[in-house]
Amino acid sequence: MHGPWEHDWYMSHRWGRPHWPSVPHRPPFARGDAWSEMWAEWWRGPAPRVDRGLVRYLVLDAVAQQPRHGYEIIQVIGERSGGAYKPSPGVVYPTLQMLEELGHARTVTKDDRKVYAISDRGRRDLEEHAAEVADFYEGNTEARWEDHADDVANLMKRVGHIMRLFKHTMRRGTVRASTTRKMYAILDEALKKLEELLRDEL
Repeated sequence: MHGPWEHDWYMSHRWGRPHWPSVPHRPPFARGDAWSEMWAEWWRGPAPRVDRGLVRYLVLDAVAQQPRHGYEIIQVIGERSGGAYKPSPGVVYPTLQMLEELGHARTVTKDDRKVYAISDRGRRDLEEHAAEVADFYEGNTEARWEDHADDVANLMKRVGHIMRLFKHTMRRGTVRASTTRKMYAILDEALKKLEELLRDEL
């Protein structure tokens, strides 16, 4: 699910008018460089899909730490996932109702507000699925590119520079066959080195 600025960016590109919307907090890679913006959007990819079965345990995990109301549960899941997944109220509240009906959660009063706490039955159920919860959070917090937004933006600028260089050169139509072969060799060597460098990351 996209935030407001992401939706505006998508719609503006869809209708052929690329621009960043005027919002107080622009994303960290919005440097006014079109290549950086394009590559950053590509890099982000779609938000992770989370089935309702797993949401159930993410919610239980959130209330296992302390009783919380729905908004707090949404915030906790969003923070623990590094912003990769933030369930909507339309997902969280029906899940809480289901957990209450199953006897896995119960409502208590805290500061004159209704909050949800985990029950003994819910805690046992959560323990049986603790590995799934841990795998989800670990998979969405390790090596998140937003943690190194400036480095990613600078890297994408270099990729964009290569593309512009090729475009400018090819438009002139003066590239000799021998030069093209040398370009192949340079790129092949660069790709080989990158594959070796990133082999442990893939």
